[in-house]
Amino acid sequence: MENIHRSLRKRSISSVKIGTTLAMDALADGAFPRPPSAAAFRADIAEAVVRPLLHFLNGTNSYYFVDAYPYFVWADNNLTVSLDYALFQGGRTRYVDPGTGLTYTNLLDEMLDAVVIAMAKLGYGHVKLAIAETGWPNGCDYNQIGGNVHNAAIYNRNLAARMAKNPGTPVRPGAKMPVFVFSLYNEDLKPGPGTERHWGLYYANGTAVYEIDLTGRRPLGSYPPLPAPENNTPYKGPIWCVLSAAASNKLNETAVGNALSYACGQGNGTCDAIQPGKTCYTPNTTAAHASYAFNSYWQQFEKTGATCYFNNLAEQTIKDPSHGSCRFPSSSGSP
Repeated sequence: MENIHRSLRKRSISSVKIGTTLAMDALADGAFPRPPSAAAFRADIAEAVVRPLLHFLNGTNSYYFVDAYPYFVWADNNLTVSLDYALFQGGRTRYVDPGTGLTYTNLLDEMLDAVVIAMAKLGYGHVKLAIAETGWPNGCDYNQIGGNVHNAAIYNRNLAARMAKNPGTPVRPGAKMPVFVFSLYNEDLKPGPGTERHWGLYYANGTAVYEIDLTGRRPLGSYPPLPAPENNTPYKGPIWCVLSAAASNKLNETAVGNALSYACGQGNGTCDAIQPGKTCYTPNTTAAHASYAFNSYWQQFEKTGATCYFNNLAEQTIKDPSHGSCRFPSSSGSP
């Protein structure tokens, strides 16, 4: 950052601000440091990383760029944090910080002020803040919660309308703040949980997921009706991981075979049931064996971070794929 800054100064360019993004886990209490007044940077990076960064940002009049996602905070704390509070429509929902006496009406402001207060504790309480990433997923897996078009549209529309008025935060009322929405497109080939592929304002084919005016000037009541949310409460039924319909309909034997071999090579007895003479050997097809292997692998390793993805060949289902004497193990959907 210092090298880039010097290069710009040599060319008399002062309007370009240099910084780097930090996630909320730079704070000691992670993404949800409540109350905000108790927030501080992690001990392992506060002096070695954050203080010199803040010194640079302060000296160059740049911004602390933060990735702030109320979705993840709400999803992990949905029994104590209301969805409306996370979507900027909390109504009478309020949170009063016992340390400052400040009143909060939405979750994002809590997160931003936690960063501001943590900076102040290092002596840099006046460094400007910018939101490098924020947004809400328009889809998710069955074992996730609240990722749908309805919530995504509400969050981003309310965000745009709110930020257009430069409200600042309770600690910094009226402060102007650059905001970047993540993301432009759904990343349909991105690995990981279902939310990872569903943050876009547009689908991968270029069509809009929902209407939105990022200037924030369009009246919220002028938008067309949104589809009703279907997953705002945890799904608690059984879930399986199988070969996706798209992969099955246009089967790539090599790709599916490689994924099948990988799944069978992990764990203990992952693919015993699809060996000759065993209960799930028939039908003896790559597709059928892949579904069993994907599910067996996922059920064993989900709790240690495994996802139902397999290079975009797998998908979750709540329809039991068991057949005859072949039984597919299942997991509970509750996160």
